[in-house]
Amino acid sequence: MVFLDHSGAVEPTNNGSERLLRPAVVQRKMTNGYRAMWAAAGEADIRTVVDTARLTGSTSFGTILKTVGA
Repeated sequence: MVFLDHSGAVEPTNNGSERLLRPAVVQRKMTNGYRAMWAAAGEADIRTVVDTARLTGSTSFGTILKTVGA
């Protein structure tokens, strides 16, 4: 198991990932999902950029602008 081979570097559970996914799951339940796949994909793309910006300490808006401009 990876977390045993790399003690302290890898968590033994995926609890952190589950917490990051929770807002998307709640949003999907509140709105009864998406009717179009492009809308679901767009939501996932934006959420990925915003969450990555938050984890790296960057501003969400600035990161979105950089992503769109790339």
